[in-house]
Formats: sequence, structure tokens, C-alpha cells
Amino acid sequence: MDQALLEAAVARMLGPGGDVQGLKRLTGGANMESWSFDRDGQGYVLRRAPSAEMMAGRAYSHDVEAALIRLAHSHGVMAPEVLGELEPSDGLGSGYLMRRVEGTADPRILLDGPAPELLDQLARELARIHEIPLTDLPSGLPQSDAGELVEALAARFEAHGGDRPVMALALRWLRDHLPSPAQRVLLHGDFRIGNLMADDRGLTAVLDWELAHIGDRHQDLAYGCINSWRFGRIDRPAFGMGQFEELFVAYERESRIAVEPARFRFWLVYSTLWWGLTCLEMAEIWRSGRDRSLERVVIGRRASETEADLLMLLEEDAPESERRAVDLPQSPIVRRQGEPSQEELFEAVSEWIEQDLKPQLSGRDRFQANVALNALGMLKREGALPFDRTLSDDLLAGRATLATPGLLARLKRETLAKLAADQPKYSALHAARARWSA
Repeated sequence: MDQALLEAAVARMLGPGGDVQGLKRLTGGANMESWSFDRDGQGYVLRRAPSAEMMAGRAYSHDVEAALIRLAHSHGVMAPEVLGELEPSDGLGSGYLMRRVEGTADPRILLDGPAPELLDQLARELARIHEIPLTDLPSGLPQSDAGELVEALAARFEAHGGDRPVMALALRWLRDHLPSPAQRVLLHGDFRIGNLMADDRGLTAVLDWELAHIGDRHQDLAYGCINSWRFGRIDRPAFGMGQFEELFVAYERESRIAVEPARFRFWLVYSTLWWGLTCLEMAEIWRSGRDRSLERVVIGRRASETEADLLMLLEEDAPESERRAVDLPQSPIVRRQGEPSQEELFEAVSEWIEQDLKPQLSGRDRFQANVALNALGMLKREGALPFDRTLSDDLLAGRATLATPGLLARLKRETLAKLAADQPKYSALHAARARWSA
């Protein structure tokens, strides 16, 4: 970030004032950059895409996003206060300036000891967002239809090889369980832990509006409940904070509209698959050169999380005879003598990062060191990958189903083997082993 350019842009938006101080990039944010700074005793955050390539594939511009956040703020949603937008002449890309909100978005802090009323506050914010009149929305927001969204997932699945049987199984299930049309409302689109700020008194801000669109309110309710966004709290399915029934009751109290469990389940499966395909898309973005960040490519290996989650969501539809316990062999630990093995070299580099390098780092650099450690761990554990185009095609066509003898057991073994290599600390790995093992 060029501080001189930033100071000029801020002066244009806010008027003359002091210098920018304490400029730092915030951790996280694989899609956009967020920069925090102070000026004249006030805190600000600049949200930006430094290049046009980073905006590729976006449904609308930052100007539309900023207008939407302003609208939500005016309707009482705890959205940040937008103060101005970047212009091409600023030389900083596209984006907008917000007043900084205090609190934390760190999932570990929010979920280790959430404020008692935080889940109720999330339900309240969703209800407020869904009540914003569609006639007030800025032009350019896409509208979603369940059938069209599922077929869009199918196209993405094919573009990424079409060879992952669990994803094919989920696609077929979604096609077979399309809900009837629902009332259309404004959706935040990315309402989840990680995009919500809170302090010890509760919610302070709803962030990251770049996926907002118009659709079924149940999509917003379900999205933040997928297991990847619970950050290890697999026993608390509602945003990692409570049970579904608690969320449903709170949302109905705030919106005066009852949640439909079957419709919610559809969007839970959809959102889980969507995130898995989005992970694969991250890898393609890295390969293309649009963004060669370490974080981007490592997220690509999180797709295996969603495959385990999908099996756990869908196995209840299998015949009882196919839901029996299965053998889940553990990979033996191989010790060797002589020159160091590939695994030992990975271990040595990991120890250097963990023990020597990381203690000297802070902020985003420390975050990136953790990402590097995750990447090395994946390489160290790399094993056979359970990809099968023929079986995927059979599942999509309905020639193979959860009633096919032995199929569910095979998918369980292969999925957990892949997950153990990619994300050995992921909550579903331990939960699935306990549920499925003989």
C-alpha cells in the first residue's frame, strides 16, 4: 500500500487533516484487502481490490457494494458507516472507506466465550436485512433461483474435473430436492462467523457484503451454519453457538416468519457444496496468476472438509443396511534410517517456521506463517486422492445411489483418508470417525 496515495485519497474523501498513522493490513481476506489506519484520532478501514483482476467474476462493482452497505446502515443493520469511495485517479484500485468498528472477528475468541445474547443478535440482524424493501436496493444485485443456482454448481463441478463422487452425490440430491419458490428478500450472502465483529457485550458490526443478492431467506440462515464456518464447534450447529431450534425460534421472534426445516436443510447442503467448489476455484485463481498468494492456494485443499460434511448430512437418506459401521484403517507411521525422508524434511522446515520464524512475526505475517505450516503439513501427509469420474457420472445420472450396496462405506473410507491428509484437525474428521468406525 502506497501511503502517500492513501493520504491523498483520504483527504479527498474526508477533507484536509493530519497524516495517516498506524497503517496495517488486517489478517484474513483471501478475496479483498482491508487496511486499518488512524487519522486525527479517528479509526478507519479501507476495503479495496488493488487490481481489476481481483474483481473478475464479481457480480457488481464496489460502488454498488458501498451503496448497499449505506442502505443497510440506514435501516438499522449493524453495518459499517461508509465514508467515501475510491476513484480511478486515486491509483489505489477500487474500494471504499469505512469508519472502523471496534471489536473482534476472530472465530476463536467469538466462539470460545460468546456473549450470551450473540446468537439472538445474529437472528435479529438477519431479520433486519431481510426486511429491507427490494425497491430501495441499488441496481445491479443478482437474483437467485434455487434451480438455476444448483445448475450453476453443476457447471462449476464439471469445470473442476467432475470427478469427486461425494460432490456428485450432493448435486444429485439437490436436484431431487429443489424447494418450491419462496418469497424473495435481500440476502447478505456471506453472513457467518469471520465476517461478524463482536465484543464482550455482543455484536458490533456485520462485515463483507460482496456476495449480497436477492433470494430465499433460508439460504442466509443456513450458510453460516455449515460446519466449515463453525470453526470446530461441530456440536453447536447454529453458527457454532447453539442449536438449530434456538436459531429458528430467535429468527421467528424477530421476523415473525417461521423457518421451514426442510427448506433450511436444502440450503445447508447447497451451501456446503458451494463452499467446497469455491475452495477448488481458489486453486484455479492461483494457477491463473490472478492471485499467487499462499493463502489462496492453501484454501483450495479445504474442499475435502466439505465432502465429509456432505456425507454426514446426506447419509440419513441411505437405507439402514448401508449405514452400518465400517473399517477405517489408520495409516501406519513408517520410520527409516539413513538419509532424511521427504516427511522428515517437511518436519524440519515446519519446526523452523514454528519455533524460529513465527515468534518474530505479528499480524498478517504471523497468519501467513500458519498458512505455510498448513501447506507443509498437507504435503507431508499427501496420499492417494479419491477421484473417480465414472462413479461421479453414475451418481449424477442416478445409476448409483446411497442404496447401492457398499457405496456409502467406500465413500466414507475415501473421504476420511483425503480429509486426514488435508485437514487433520478438522472437527468432522473426529466426529465422523466416531460415528462411522466399526
